[in-house]
Amino acid sequence: MIKIWNKDIECCSDRKKIEDIQLERLRHMACKAYENVPFYKKRFDESGIKPEMIKSLSDLKNLPFTTKEDLRDNYPFGLFAEPMKNVVRLHASSGTTGKPVVAGYTKGDIEVWSEAIARIVTAGGIDENDVVQISFGYGLFTGGFGLHYGIEKVGATIVPMSSGNTQKQLMLMQDFGTTALVATPSYAMYLSEMIKEKGIPRDNFKLKYGFFGSEAMSEKMREKLEDSMGILVTSNYGLTEVMGPGVSGECIYKCGEHINEDMFIVEIIDPKTGEVLPYGESGEVVITTLTKEAMPVLRYRTRDISYIIPEPCTCGRTSYRLAPIQGRTDDMLKIKGVNLFPSEIESVVLEFPQVSPNYQLILRRENMLDTLEIVVELVDGSLLERFSEIEKLENEMKERLHSVLGLRAKLRLAEPKSIERTTGKAKRIIDLREQD
Repeated sequence: MIKIWNKDIECCSDRKKIEDIQLERLRHMACKAYENVPFYKKRFDESGIKPEMIKSLSDLKNLPFTTKEDLRDNYPFGLFAEPMKNVVRLHASSGTTGKPVVAGYTKGDIEVWSEAIARIVTAGGIDENDVVQISFGYGLFTGGFGLHYGIEKVGATIVPMSSGNTQKQLMLMQDFGTTALVATPSYAMYLSEMIKEKGIPRDNFKLKYGFFGSEAMSEKMREKLEDSMGILVTSNYGLTEVMGPGVSGECIYKCGEHINEDMFIVEIIDPKTGEVLPYGESGEVVITTLTKEAMPVLRYRTRDISYIIPEPCTCGRTSYRLAPIQGRTDDMLKIKGVNLFPSEIESVVLEFPQVSPNYQLILRRENMLDTLEIVVELVDGSLLERFSEIEKLENEMKERLHSVLGLRAKLRLAEPKSIERTTGKAKRIIDLREQD
């Protein structure tokens, strides 16, 4: 049975109604940002634009972009449009490469956020009868609390386990009858490994759904998770910069993520020219918030690569969909003149049952040229002792990688579990170029 949380919005057959909502809210956001955020007033004035010049949605392309550097330059509260007395919560990114990106929320923001998540988790199958184990970290990271309030709004039972403590995760899944898991794809795969390693029968679990986000998930990874855990896996998308999870999410048909269009406008641009691209053409995702009170964000350049699917979905929803994230402009590797994304390598790795989904890409610089080494774990360590078999596997993987990537990369088959596991985002790229 197809479940829909808000039919008036998600299944609206009148496109003009949705666009009228977007235009009204865009005008309000632009005015709010211009009048209350010095950064935006300066940007608008420099561009010769006033909020009242926004007459149609097509005028959005004339507004200046916002970047992560802009958010960091205004750390911590320089982009807030509300006084701190109205801000009831703060979240922030990890800030591993500098100052973190800070996001503020009013009570109204929290309510809208909950509504956004309620729609997405309902689309993926959850209802009031489910027991949902949240294995995202609770804290400054938006994932844990973001999913929590929306799932609670739906009426499902929440197990706020947070990340880590894998033994207890598995125990509670069985004892509490968990039916849905919220996690990163890489941590879900680790849980799957532990279930297999411990020989726990699948019948011990009542899991039906996996709601995975915070990192890209290839179709091969989805297939492996669905097969190993016996669940329906959907992905969802969001960023701290614009709210957190809740921008979009897949329904049970898994054919693109339905965008909460009354809350966000999503554009696709050419990352080099900034030109808005037509539907169906891949480019950089740009997001404008339409309801954010504490911190309105206009035309935020996410660096994520995707495209928009405008056609109605089989599920009955008419909202435009965001195709699976293909990669990030800042994750794209250029090796020997060839551009490639980690997801392309992952798709090849997961074709081979002899290796696990855990891999790392090690970048080095040799003779002024960037080189790539792909390190992949074996499932069975004894294979390393069977020279002819390991040589055959290595050659097959190298040829397949060359066929897909268009270059020959060094491949190293490693012992099982030699790559460090993580309860959050997997660290796939090890960049040693500055050390060489």
